[in-house]
Amino acid sequence: MTMIQDSARTLIPAAAREFGARVHGVPPDGWNAPTPCTEWSVRDLVNHLVGEHLWAPHLLRGETIEQVGDRYDGDVLGEDPVAAWDAAIAASLAAWKEARDDDTVHLSFGDTSAQEYAEQMLTDLVVHAWDLARGAGLDDRLDPRAVRHVWEYASVRVPQWEGSSMLAPPVRTASDDIQDQLIALVGRRP
Repeated sequence: MTMIQDSARTLIPAAAREFGARVHGVPPDGWNAPTPCTEWSVRDLVNHLVGEHLWAPHLLRGETIEQVGDRYDGDVLGEDPVAAWDAAIAASLAAWKEARDDDTVHLSFGDTSAQEYAEQMLTDLVVHAWDLARGAGLDDRLDPRAVRHVWEYASVRVPQWEGSSMLAPPVRTASDDIQDQLIALVGRRP
């Protein structure tokens, strides 16, 4: 395994642009389409990511789960999912610019560093960009640098995550394509 060259924080803006391009590309009749996340439609998946990025500025400022409360529960997309994404990611990226790797972030499973939180957020952006592309019928090729980074991060952690509700069990793939390997690692069929 090679060492991760780019930090998750430096890759988040490009991954956010990739996810955002797919949000902007969802056809008007595509919001209710199913995704590889079997319990989520395209709209549900985008709602999840918008919610994650609405939380980010609070968590990166050191707020706790209790302080944020339930303000981002339920539908955070409203009538305009694209505008909701654009606003949430703009605030999130601004907060990431101000954060330091060793800042403490209070997550549901305990305290962690902003660096670790960035790894998790990047993983969410990359994997769900593929899910969104598949659900909305868009191009599913992802940024190779981000894919490699997430694969290297996730390949070490997936055994720890197995059995949790975080993702489906890995599936086998004979592909030597790193994107296919990542997608299979996180429980999807490439």
